[in-house]
Amino acid sequence: MKDYGTLHELNGRYILKFERFFSVIPEDVFSILTSPEHFMQWYPFATGEMDVKLGGEIAFDDGGGTTYTATITELEKPYLFSFREVDDLINISLEENNRGCKMKFIHTFDDASWAVNTAAGWHQCLDVFSQIVNGEATNWQDNTAELGEIYSEAFS
Repeated sequence: MKDYGTLHELNGRYILKFERFFSVIPEDVFSILTSPEHFMQWYPFATGEMDVKLGGEIAFDDGGGTTYTATITELEKPYLFSFREVDDLINISLEENNRGCKMKFIHTFDDASWAVNTAAGWHQCLDVFSQIVNGEATNWQDNTAELGEIYSEAFS
C-alpha cells in the first residue's frame, strides 16, 4: 500500500510505522521537522513551544482545556528525533539515499482500539508534513472516513 502505515504488536504494545520519501537531503527535512513553526503546522495540538535539545520539552494544547508536554528522548541531527508524549513514543528517523532521503515515522502506544483512528490521523499529518517539505501550500484532505475504512480493513 503506497504511503499507508502498518500496524505491529510487540511485547503488548502496538507500533504504527509509516515511511515517506523526499527528494531533499536529511539536513533539510530535519530542519523542517524540528522547527517549532513548521512542527505546529502538521503535528496535532503542538503549540510551537519546543526546546529542541535532548531532554527538552514540547508543549501541546488540545484546545479543550488539556495541556501537556512531551520530552525529547533522542536527538541526533540530522537523522533522529524521538520524544515521549505521555505514555506514547514517537520516533522519526531519516536515512539518506541516492535520491534524497527516507523518513520512518514510528508511533508506539498501548491501546489497540485507537489504531485505526490513529493511523488515519497520522496519515493525514504526514501528508501535510510532506507538503511542507516539498514547499507546497498545506492542504488538509477531508479523507478521514476513507482512510478509516482502509486502515480498518488492513488492521483486521
